[in-house]
Amino acid sequence: MKQHTYLIGEIGQAHEGSIALAHAYIDMLAGIGANAAKFQVHIAEAESSMYEDFRVKMPYQTGNRFDYWKRMEFSREEWAGLKKHCERVGLDFLASPFSLAAVDLLDEIDVCAFKIGSGEVDNAPMLDKIAAIGKPVILSSGMSSWKELDHAIATLHARGITVSLLQCTTAYPARPQQWGLNVLHEMCRRYPVPVGFSDHSGDIFASLAAVTLGARILEFHITFDKRMNNPDASSSLNIRQATILVSGVRRIETALSCPVDKDANATFSRLKSMFGKSLAVNRDLRKGERIQYSDLETKKPAGFGLPPARYQEVLGKTLTRDIAQWEFLTENHVSHA
Repeated sequence: MKQHTYLIGEIGQAHEGSIALAHAYIDMLAGIGANAAKFQVHIAEAESSMYEDFRVKMPYQTGNRFDYWKRMEFSREEWAGLKKHCERVGLDFLASPFSLAAVDLLDEIDVCAFKIGSGEVDNAPMLDKIAAIGKPVILSSGMSSWKELDHAIATLHARGITVSLLQCTTAYPARPQQWGLNVLHEMCRRYPVPVGFSDHSGDIFASLAAVTLGARILEFHITFDKRMNNPDASSSLNIRQATILVSGVRRIETALSCPVDKDANATFSRLKSMFGKSLAVNRDLRKGERIQYSDLETKKPAGFGLPPARYQEVLGKTLTRDIAQWEFLTENHVSHA
């Protein structure tokens, strides 16, 4: 059965606080064939404080991290509008809450599933609140140990929550030695849940590799331009990259669902004849001469002389008739005495 990889475009802070830009990203993701648009819900007063540092240096940003989150906020009505826009263009609306207040807001607008970011895996109050709502959860593993993941998944499963798990490396951008593709197999072995990959590499290669290794969900950051002023721009895909990624994923799915039988070569019989070879001789030989290895050549196509695989059978055999240079060598040319 063909496996369909669920493709999530992570918008994050790429909208830079602009509701119009947030809507533009939804149209972009629908246009490239993604399955879901994912946002991050930040409510500054509930989430942050004056003590929070910036993860990366933000050029042209004034104020502290709290002020930044304040600029990223949308109203409840704006979030509801984004969700309706997703539904209108055939995308699932997903979001990561970063406070209990954000969980409440997402519950109010009836989000279809919660994405729990790497930093919230051990946030017990948040896990309990989300579990009480009963919606599916996509769990990111970037900063989590196996012990922490064991506990989080057990907590959610105990409440009957459907869980998916993403291998993720909290590095921006993540270099190849940080992708952790090996973790996908360990996650599949360890947990009875769909396993996927959350990519921060800024290119398509990690995600394509993950799908080939069996990832059933892909999450990738997007940006209209990597020069934009948001903390994830360098770790994101632009429109061209995202378009190529979606096309590549769908082709890999087709390939994985169509195994090739190397012994089923009937469809190649004509080509095998065209590209195959027959035994021939590379000089004029007279009746009665014994055939030496140095006399032989192999020429296209197959079927006009003895198969090359049988060349040892004719070595030392006596010719029963003359044969001209480059002529095909057949059964009729050799003595079988």
